[in-house]
Amino acid sequence: MFEKSRFIKSVFHLNDLPKKHLPSVILCGRSNVGKSSFINSFFNRKDLAKVSSTPGKTRSINYYEIDEVFYVVDMPGYGYAKTGKSERAGFSKLTVEFLSSSKSISLVIHFIDSRHKPTHLDVRLNKLLKELNIPYIFLLSKVDKLNQAELNIAPKNLMNSFPEADVKSNIVNYSINKQAGKQIISRLFKEMFY
Repeated sequence: MFEKSRFIKSVFHLNDLPKKHLPSVILCGRSNVGKSSFINSFFNRKDLAKVSSTPGKTRSINYYEIDEVFYVVDMPGYGYAKTGKSERAGFSKLTVEFLSSSKSISLVIHFIDSRHKPTHLDVRLNKLLKELNIPYIFLLSKVDKLNQAELNIAPKNLMNSFPEADVKSNIVNYSINKQAGKQIISRLFKEMFY
């Protein structure tokens, strides 16, 4: 399981999606929230996803094929201030069109930086997922950067913004350094695809 992982392509237009149809796990979240780092750490590959120190760098939908069984799809990050307004709108349009039209989405993982409260854009994404009836979970990223008190506050911030958020069922704490949360996501993928 998770033995073969490879980058397939970057997609800038919906008519350029991969021809091979596989169920997909979609990664969504703010710019610099740690989606690329998650891909590399989860699949034990340093170079599978390009990690940039510059927020807003991912401007395409990036497809990764796992074991020829499913795709992990990294969506453009949102909310980075230095990105031009028209480009920001473009990201949003691409994301909305993709989520609205794709028939192969098995799950969306909504990444939220555990050090910060969810933003209005996180709330908008959550509302869209509900409207489209797409299953999702929350992933609190970068938990290794928190002390114990902050670690207790992070899920509460999430639950204040999203009443359906629940530490027992749909919130995963994830650390790329301590491998926290990896087992939970592994089990989830195994149940879904294997």
